[in-house]
Amino acid sequence: MAHEGAHMTEESECMIGRDVGKKQGSVHESCGNVKEMRAVVLSGFGGLNKLRVTKKPMPECKPGEVKIRVKTCGLNFLDLMVRQGTIDCPPRAPLVPGFECCGIVESVGETTKGFEIGDRVMAFVNYNAWAEVVCAPEEFVYKMPDEMTFAEAAAFALNFVAAYMMLFELANLREGMSVLVHSAGGAVGQAVAQLCSTLPNVTVFGLASSFKHAAIKDSVTHLFDRNADYIHEVKKISPEGVDIVLDCLCGENTGKGLSLLKPLGTYILYGASNMVTGETKSFFSFAKSWWQVEKVNPIKLYEENKVMAGFSLLNLLFKQGRSRLVKLVMDKLLCLYDQKKIKPVVDSLWALEEVKEAMQRIHDRGNIGKLILDVEKSPTPLMASDSTETSEAGEEEEEPEGDNDNKERMPFIH
Repeated sequence: MAHEGAHMTEESECMIGRDVGKKQGSVHESCGNVKEMRAVVLSGFGGLNKLRVTKKPMPECKPGEVKIRVKTCGLNFLDLMVRQGTIDCPPRAPLVPGFECCGIVESVGETTKGFEIGDRVMAFVNYNAWAEVVCAPEEFVYKMPDEMTFAEAAAFALNFVAAYMMLFELANLREGMSVLVHSAGGAVGQAVAQLCSTLPNVTVFGLASSFKHAAIKDSVTHLFDRNADYIHEVKKISPEGVDIVLDCLCGENTGKGLSLLKPLGTYILYGASNMVTGETKSFFSFAKSWWQVEKVNPIKLYEENKVMAGFSLLNLLFKQGRSRLVKLVMDKLLCLYDQKKIKPVVDSLWALEEVKEAMQRIHDRGNIGKLILDVEKSPTPLMASDSTETSEAGEEEEEPEGDNDNKERMPFIH
């Protein structure tokens, strides 16, 4: 992950007010007339107690950038891995997490073209998304369709672009092919299912927790429990296997996925969520996941006519300079949206102050579709008191790391 935006200033000593009934989304001014904003700050890598909502100086728009008054932000499993520090080359903390947001253009830089004040936009950012105001280079900003809501926009960009590029750019999905997708109830899984439905006779095998089956059964052709012997179940229906495997888990599923491929089939790894078990980084889970990865023999791939690939949209954007390709993909996706062939699935909306509960929900794999941080939403009293408790000194108390794994948390859906 690139380091741009990772070297953040220290947290403001002044914590944001916790009045639940107070209107959220306003920008504050300090006694020195420096404009400030609310932002989620990760003070260090670890558990949920490392997350804070604080006041930070508002960013200033540079040449070639777009300044966005943020309405909603996307929450992804990758954000959970960032919090734990399990990603490769994590940035320095403290930092503002988040890689995607949407809102209204507040100003543009001197050389910025194609955007005007008042435009409704969505954007990719290299961290810093979970804040009231974001500045993003124009190459990573896209105009929203008139009919798209801000919640839908936050559920659209990252997940649908990733799904489209894996299916059509890497795996060359065509009519009559078959796809197996892990975490079919998640935001990427649902995007994959919808994009597959845009071609005739594409068979989708979905894997998901059994409690999600009733909600997503109509989005895929065949649905299996994530803990079932899915290789056996798939081969009962398709003895030759499948053409495409999309794996966000890694570990033992890598070998299983490769074994399911037909000749000329493509296996794509785009995540490693099996490395996340507890609330904090676990060396045991990390080692176990890598130990379970079957050793891939290139000669065997050659003999069996199979393709093994990896995909990281954020690396493609921020490390490998493929923003033009992503823009072309986004244009195609927005056409599909306008034609009502695809529509983002939103699981739930959360206030910034509820980020801990939202992150716990995605950790528990309880979501169907996308979790959204709504910058203007007021936190519910129960969750506000749970996640913003302060000590007598006025500072937020940290829970001992060891207690977090045993603490019961109930999912909240809005």
